Formats: sequence, C-alpha cells, structure tokens
Amino acid sequence: METTRLGGPGGIEVSALCLGVMYFSTIVDEATSFALLDRFTEAGGTFVDTSDNYPCWIDGYDGSESELLLGRWLAARGARDRTVVATKVGALPDPRRGTEWPANAEGLGERAVRAAVEGSLRRLGTDRIDLYQTHIEDRTVPPAETVGVLADLAEEGTVGLLGVSNHRADRIAEARALAGDRPRYRAVQQRHSYLRPRPDADFGVQRWADGPILDLVRAEDDLTLLAYSPLLSGSYTRPDRPLPEQYRHPGTRQRLSELRRVAAETGATPHQVVLAWLLRSDPPAIPILGVSTMAQLEEALAAADLVLDADQLARLDAAGAPAVQRE
Repeated sequence: METTRLGGPGGIEVSALCLGVMYFSTIVDEATSFALLDRFTEAGGTFVDTSDNYPCWIDGYDGSESELLLGRWLAARGARDRTVVATKVGALPDPRRGTEWPANAEGLGERAVRAAVEGSLRRLGTDRIDLYQTHIEDRTVPPAETVGVLADLAEEGTVGLLGVSNHRADRIAEARALAGDRPRYRAVQQRHSYLRPRPDADFGVQRWADGPILDLVRAEDDLTLLAYSPLLSGSYTRPDRPLPEQYRHPGTRQRLSELRRVAAETGATPHQVVLAWLLRSDPPAIPILGVSTMAQLEEALAAADLVLDADQLARLDAAGAPAVQRE
C-alpha cells in the first residue's frame, strides 16, 4: 500500500488508508476484529483510528470497548512499533455532567484532557499516542486552555501529532494561531465523501468537510484531511441503506451518475471509485475505513491501487455543482 505524510513535512509516514475500529469487539466480534486488523496490516496498512468513547451511544457499552480491543490486538501481535495509533478526547460521557449524551461529554478543559489521555494510554497499553484528536467542539472552555494542555502533552512526549475533529474551520484556524510556535493541530478529521451534503445540512455534533474546511487544508501544507464515513454506511450501493436526508438534492443525482460511469469504465465498484477519488482529490484525504466483514475490507484495500486518469477525475469533480435547495 502507498504511504503518505500525516501532518505534512516532518509529520508521520502512514498508510494511504486508515482502518477505523469504532465497533470492533462490540458489533464486530473480537475474532473478526482481530482478523480485520491482521489483514489490514498484512496489506501494508499502518494507521488505525479509535476514540475514548466508542461506542458509548449503544446500550450496554461505556465507550472503553474500542480502545481496549485495539490494545489487546497490539499486545497480542507485538504490533505497537509498526502501528500509528490515533484516538480522540472530548466526547466520552461524564455522569457528573448529566445523563444525556452528548450534552454530558467530558469536554476539552485541561483537567478533562489530562484524565482522558491517561485512560486512553492505559486501555491502549502504550506510553504514547501518535495522533491525539479533539473529538467535538466544547464552547464552554476557552480555546487557549485546550490549545495549552494539548501542546503540553505533545512537548512532554505523551502524544505525537495533534488533530481536531468535528470543528468549524474558523475555530481550527483560531486554535492553530493561538498555538504560535508550540505544537498545533496538524490533522482535521471530518465527515467527508464524494457526495456533498446540502450547504445547510445538520449532522448534530458531527461536522462535514465544507468549503471553508477544504480551503483551510489546501492553504496549509502541515494540515492533513482525514475522511470519516467515506462510504456513507453503504448508501452508494445498498438498497437497504438509503442516502441520509442531508444528501438529497439535485446535485447528488448528477454525481451518482458520473460515479457509476467511471466505475463501469474502470471495472471497479462505486465504493472503490469513491475511495480512489478521495485519495487524489483536491485536497487529498486519508479515508478512514469503517468495515465489519473481510469482503468489505478487501474491496476497500483494492481501491488503493485504482488509478483514475485526469479526465475521470475532472469529470467526477465537475459533476453536480453544490445545490442550495431541496428536491
């Protein structure tokens, strides 16, 4: 598998695809989770992504499960030195802050971040997190407080690179400016796929890679875009998975039509074309794969070798200018 540089010049070399382990050991059983991680690394994958709250929103789980599974796999396979581990802070439910999630999320204050990183290190069985990301916005904490504690952790060596997820572009730019010469955000993880939501789309605490985010990443050579939900939970191909309402506008029909045309030309699946487009789009993105079966993983891995020519990329880019009205 090809590699890329996370965080731009001086960053970390990682595989072009990242494996997300959100549901590993829960919806995806432990044996299958281990097999998927084994196959991903066998294919050259080095980059895995989790969070300290996965999957806390499902009854019966507290959010520790994904990190614990990854920690067990890293130990069992002796894989820590060859795996770039990313996790997140800020969205774990804190019972002291109420009973409704995400209103009761742990947040991004200094004490919360310090406590959270210790918990993640323990669950992952490591003394360093390669990419530490703020998970959702916390408007109750001054940005300088979050920036300061994250920079401290990076300078102490507890974490490597810093990243941010589900934040607005202006908030990310503000945080990077506040950091000055200290460690700052060098990765931004947003909902991102070939199909574009309506400009007014609302995903709750999730944020998508809108125009300002894409412009920010294009302008900053030390900022890498990570794309979560790149295949929209199978909505591109599965009749039982209708497109989310936020993607229903006239431009979607045009983009789907061009996507299917390019898939037919290349002999690839629509999912593979989406992933190949993300890898070579402007700005390029690292897709985070959310798979639950070996067949899904094999399909995704093949996308890393799919070459789209300049004409196909141009046609995919031009199809379906963003719409402002609903159907």
